[in-house]
Parts: sequence; C-alpha cells; structure tokens
Amino acid sequence: MAGGMKRLAKETAVYGLSSIVGRFLNWMLVPMYTRVLAGTGDYGIVTNLYGWTALLLVLLTYGMETGFFRFINKKEEQEPMRVYASVLYCLLGSSALFSVAVFALLPSISAGLGYGDHPEYIGMMAGIVAVDAFCCIPFAYLRYKGKAWRFAGIKLLSIFLNIILNIFFLITCPWLHTHYPEAISWFYRPDYGVGYVFVANVFTTLITLLLLIPDILPGIRAKVDGTVLRQILRYSFPILILGIAGIFNQTADKILFPFLFDDKEFANEQLGIYGACFKIAVVMVMFTQAFRYAYEPFIFAKNKSDDNKKAYSEAMKYFIIFALFIFLGVMFYIDILKYFVGPAYYPGLRVVPIVMLGELFFGIYFNLSLWYKLIDQTRWGAYFSTIGCVATVSIILLFGPSQGYMACAWASFFCNLLMMLLSYFVGQKKFPIEYDLRSAFLYFGVAAVLYVAGMALSIQSEWLRLGYRTILLGIFIAFMVKRDLPLRELPYIGRFFR
Repeated sequence: MAGGMKRLAKETAVYGLSSIVGRFLNWMLVPMYTRVLAGTGDYGIVTNLYGWTALLLVLLTYGMETGFFRFINKKEEQEPMRVYASVLYCLLGSSALFSVAVFALLPSISAGLGYGDHPEYIGMMAGIVAVDAFCCIPFAYLRYKGKAWRFAGIKLLSIFLNIILNIFFLITCPWLHTHYPEAISWFYRPDYGVGYVFVANVFTTLITLLLLIPDILPGIRAKVDGTVLRQILRYSFPILILGIAGIFNQTADKILFPFLFDDKEFANEQLGIYGACFKIAVVMVMFTQAFRYAYEPFIFAKNKSDDNKKAYSEAMKYFIIFALFIFLGVMFYIDILKYFVGPAYYPGLRVVPIVMLGELFFGIYFNLSLWYKLIDQTRWGAYFSTIGCVATVSIILLFGPSQGYMACAWASFFCNLLMMLLSYFVGQKKFPIEYDLRSAFLYFGVAAVLYVAGMALSIQSEWLRLGYRTILLGIFIAFMVKRDLPLRELPYIGRFFR
C-alpha cells in the first residue's frame, strides 16, 4: 500500500509539474507576440482562433478520455486493449470526418468567421484540433501504463519545439530576410506575419503525433469491441455536455467578441489588447494549479480518513489565503509586470484585477465542487456550468457593443462568482462542510483594504510607489503568518515569526 501511494505521489508530481511548466513556457510566448506581430489586431486573431480551438477540442474528444479511464480499469469485465482500440478508432474516425467536413466547406466557414482572406488559417487550425483530439487517447494510454516521464517528456518537448519554431519564424526569419534574403526566399513570406504562429503549431502537432506512434500501434493492432464502445459513448456523453459548458465559460469572450462589431479590424485590435492583458491574470491560474498539486496532497495525507470534511475546509482556507496573496502581488507589481506585454496593450491593463478575481472565484468553485463528485451527482456540475454560460453570453451580448472588452472581463467575474455561490449553497444542503467562513471573509477584507490603500494613493515616483506597495504586501504576509501559517514552528527560521 505504501509503495502504491509513493508511486501515486511521484506520478502526480510529474504530471502536475509538467502541466504547470508547460503552461508557463507557452505563457512566455506572449511578450514576443505582443512585440513582433504587426499590431494588436494580429494578436487578436491568435486569441480568437485559439479560443475556437479550445472549444472544438472538447467537442472532438466528447468525454472519451474520461470514458477510457473508467472502462479500461474494469479488467474483470473486458480486455483493456480492446477498450483502448475501441476509443482510439472512434476518435480517429471522428477527427477524420471533422477534417474532411471543414476542408470541404473551408471558403464558407472562413468567410463566416471573418477570415475570408486567409482560409488557410482555418484549415491549419482544423488540422491541429483534429490531431490533438486523436492524440489525447495515446496520452491517456501513457498515464494508464504509468509512463509518467514519457508523458511529460513528449508534452514538454512539443512545447519547446513550438517555442523554437515561433522564434525562428517571427524573429530569425525577418532578420535573415533583411540581411540574407536569398537564404530563405524559397519558403519565407515577410508579409505572412501572424500566419507563422499557426504554421509553427502545425509542425509541432505533427511531431507530437510521430512521437506517439509507438504508443498508438498497440491500439491499432488490437480489436475493436462495439459493445464496449457503445457503453463508453453512453457514459461519456454527459461529460461532453459538462465539458462544453465549462470550456465555453472560459472562451466565450474570445469567440463572441469579433461578432459584436461590424468593423472586424477594430474588433481584432480590441480583442488582442484584452487577450494579452488576460494572460497577465493567468498567473493566478498557474499558481492555483500549483497549489492543488503541492499543498492539497499534504492536507489530505495529514488528515487521512479521520475527518475528511475538516481536511476539505483546511484546503479551502489555505487556497483562499494564497490566492489573495497572489492577487495582491500581481496588482502591487503591475508597474513591472506590464512590461510582459508591449506598450500598445497597456490600455487593457484595467481588466487584470477583474479577471484575476474571476479566476480566484473559479478556483474556489473548483474546490467547492468536490461535493457532487463525492456523492456521484455530477449533473450538478453541468447545471452550474450551463447557468454560468448563460450569464457569460448574456453580459457579453448586452454590454459588449458599448463597453468593449471590459464587458468580457466583467462577464468572467460574474460568471465565476455565480457558479461559486451556487455550488456553495447547494453543496451545503447535499453534502454539508463547515468551511471557515470567518477566516475567508477576514482575509478578503484585509486584502481589499490593502488593495485600495495601494492603488488609491497617487505616488509619481515608480520606485517609491513599488516600495510603498511592498510594505503593504509585507503587512499581508505578516498577518497570514501570524494568524494561520506554521512558519513559527519551523526550525531555525521559526524564531523570526513568533
């Protein structure tokens, strides 16, 4: 048992860290995009198309990854490799049909999405989504086989390759074109610009597929079981609905925004500003993800099975503490973090606190949502996500034309707040957990006072402003250490926190 737990902890660390590192590396492409692309409109195209990609990826996997894990572990009922083959061939067929349909209707789809002048953008993204959807099952197979390092290695290698190709097409090639044009004239078009972002992704996706061939072949050679496949499809369909609602909450702003304005160029410019500044707020997403991988295992191991509800409450309290610390850290040092994007994007910095609070609420919602998983009533997750979807779309459609991307930021804020509140109140009836609301409200109150104190006082000198805000952040740190963190109990450094 101990060996199994040790292996589980090790694999969780590998999967978790590779996911966080991968997200961070992709995040680091934003400074380059916002400086080398022709304008904010080009980054708006990237934001819009990758929003569509995220939604389509959920549609094309239609919950089969979860279904794969559910049925491949039923070893007493069916042969694992038949489960793998059934799911693999199903995804292969649906991805192929999707690709054929898109390419057959490419001119119409491109024109409808506002890319009539560049239908190849849509073609490339369709190919990327189709291959990525298919590859999700070989990646799931690696996890099933316990090959955590191979899983992480392929994921990170693909990300590194994508970064290298982006640098090559967007920085190296323009330099070569200026100094040695004859060396690259046979393949490089200096006016293609943002298109090379998608070209780089195509190459990366194909390399990933090639790297997975040794893991795909066992499934290709195995027999498909139609009965098992039908069972998996029935099991996966509700997950598809939940997935669509969930991902649309996150991508509706990027997808819908261009349709709100007749001037597509203006829409893309504004979306580019919003999308780039939204990326600054992704710091909250990465750190909260890291929290779940790093701290929650400690909480659950410490409490074991003696009092699980107390463990859930403790995990929530510390999540809120660290999330508010991250919020204050980002906002107090926004004068430095703003250089993450190019100067043309600075007008959009006002969305950062709104989006960060929205992501904080989503993190709380995620932690709250364990109740419906524990009592096998996952339909509630679909209800909450659907309600959130309606709220998001309504706010964007009603206020987007007049308020621009600020409506998108507030839509994210209110959607996540609404889902958080719904999950809490329904959860307290279905699976009551005594959360430490007093601590939660206290920390929110302290953070709010410090935030207002830090942002309201106008200090012309940037260094003095940063120094003043650092003192305020130090006050928050001292408060949380004094009240809730066990630093005072640690050897050597503990005496500094008593």
